[in-house]
Amino acid sequence: MNTSEKIWQAYHQKLAAFISSKVAADAVEDLLQDIFLKIHRHINSLREDVKLENWVFQITRNAISDYYRTKKMVEELPDWIKQPEPDEAEIIKKELSSCLVPMVNGLPEKYRDAIQMSELENKTQKEVAEQAGISLSGAKSRVQRGRALLRTMLEDCCQFEINLKNQVVSYEKKTSHCKAC
Repeated sequence: MNTSEKIWQAYHQKLAAFISSKVAADAVEDLLQDIFLKIHRHINSLREDVKLENWVFQITRNAISDYYRTKKMVEELPDWIKQPEPDEAEIIKKELSSCLVPMVNGLPEKYRDAIQMSELENKTQKEVAEQAGISLSGAKSRVQRGRALLRTMLEDCCQFEINLKNQVVSYEKKTSHCKAC
């Protein structure tokens, strides 16, 4: 009996138990075969027989590490990590948001500036008034008129279905001539 066979008989059960504690049951035999193939190929590199067990287990640990490094683990993410799929309302909101930027840019300057500051930069109407150098009521008026112009532009472009909470639940382009959408 050669050295590889002796090692197989002496360590087969120990290594199988060690490997099965680290990897899935269906991978144990494959790993065990790979490990003993490495042992057989490199037995001549072992200088001291007293270190045989340490050497065998080091090869085994390395093989397990390689297994996890190379194996593409495909596992379901836990529920608490999963990102929810965007709902229809969120998709509609994103699509319409992309239409709004060109529409805002198409507004007359005084309304465009008021809308950009209040709606896109989240500034208060008081801050809008201060930056524009106008009264608070003037800023409120510009924001309201800018919103009304945007609404008209959106309604000219698309047909909207609105729910009881005044939220857009669906929309459809009226024509393909809408430049913004």
